[in-house]
Amino acid sequence: MEHSGTAAAPHANDTAQREHELRAQDATISLTGDFQRPLTLTLNQLRAHASVRADPFDLRCFTTNRFIRKVDSYRGVLLKDLIEVAGLRNDRPGDFKRTIFIAVAHDGYAVTFSWHELFNTPIGERVLVAFERGDMPLSIDDGAPLLFSAADILPAPRHVKRLAGIVARVVAP
Repeated sequence: MEHSGTAAAPHANDTAQREHELRAQDATISLTGDFQRPLTLTLNQLRAHASVRADPFDLRCFTTNRFIRKVDSYRGVLLKDLIEVAGLRNDRPGDFKRTIFIAVAHDGYAVTFSWHELFNTPIGERVLVAFERGDMPLSIDDGAPLLFSAADILPAPRHVKRLAGIVARVVAP
């Protein structure tokens, strides 16, 4: 909105926007566990990374295939790119190939990915940590940050709102 003439008084929308920006700064995702360089990123730091866009889709219940809602396109950082920033441990040869990643939401909901799935199949090119939906920034109230696997036949089970972190674990042989 453009203003001309005298300075405009702050509007309720301006206050709401400032509150939204402050809450977005508080939203973080942590990469912990068997990483070389564990890290924590804010939504704003995620936005600074290279990003990809996922096509819009129909969100359906996994068990009943019931239509839940249409979801506009997401934009976010590939999960595998964040994992590469944190670095994988390889204390024993091949450890990295036995690594699983547990994506955990603030409410305790958790889903898993394997190293092979993310780095050795096309799935890894379509799993992202989203910060935008339909060209609009996601807020905490919208579920940001949000993990989404666009390669899944039914995306609901690995559609993780309010992603708190990614935990890496090397599975023993």
